[in-house]
Amino acid sequence: MRVDFNRIVPIYIQIADAIEDDILAGRLSEGDKCYSQVVIAKELNINPATAAKGIRLLVDRGVLDKVRGQAMIIRESAVDIIKNRRLEETLNDMVDALVAEAVKLGMNRDELIERLKERWK
Repeated sequence: MRVDFNRIVPIYIQIADAIEDDILAGRLSEGDKCYSQVVIAKELNINPATAAKGIRLLVDRGVLDKVRGQAMIIRESAVDIIKNRRLEETLNDMVDALVAEAVKLGMNRDELIERLKERWK
């Protein structure tokens, strides 16, 4: 797991996003235990409270479940939850920015679609 201490994005959000990346990449599987705040804090040399905040964010996002007396467990539907959230938040923002820029540059809808098709290849 890596975080960039120079980024504007808060460390706890970077931690949550990095754990999600590990889930999407298959390094962590649905139903498995997630990294503990202690492990994350030691690996990144950060305050355990910051690591805990990143883990809590994943609970709030519905990716992790709290199991009393055990570690956080990756929810069975975690991959779908992550993909859907990222699609809605990230991809939609990128598409909106792309469309806005294309309009500024005088491109019409068909021209933009053709450009996307060319890049897709």
